[in-house]
Amino acid sequence: MRRMRVAAVCGAAVVAAVGGMAPAAGVVRGAEAVRGAVAGLAYHGSAGIVGDRVDVRFTPHNHGAAAVPDSVVRIRWSQPLEEGQTLPARCAPEGDRAVRCRVGRLGAHDSGERIGLRVRLREAPSEVLLEFDPVGSDGRVDESRAAAERQRVLVLDTGDTYYF
Repeated sequence: MRRMRVAAVCGAAVVAAVGGMAPAAGVVRGAEAVRGAVAGLAYHGSAGIVGDRVDVRFTPHNHGAAAVPDSVVRIRWSQPLEEGQTLPARCAPEGDRAVRCRVGRLGAHDSGERIGLRVRLREAPSEVLLEFDPVGSDGRVDESRAAAERQRVLVLDTGDTYYF
């Protein structure tokens, strides 16, 4: 039964992650070509929830044909985070439901360093939705680009580890 849940959640995560990255038919020019080259950012890892604690480990990947000079990812939780947590040096809180982590430079078809987070939620929910959004060089999330590159992972409080 556990494997079925993991497979169902992973399948949904793959559809959400890959669905927006399929190339459009036709010729791509100008800014769309650059956007398409960067559109290969993905985060592969695992997440688990026990009570009010969520453990997330992921490795950033650039599946695109162009290098990304400096990459940042915003991870949003569907539940508010407990205040005053210690985060890894490359991560910082953003509001009450998000954390930004500096990924750094990613070459074309390259992988970055693994990032591990352990956060506490204000309450102990039965499930939490994680959303991984790319952050632009100006520090803002480009919602039009984020919609195409957003990865969503649903993590249930079953004691299982969910892979994405």
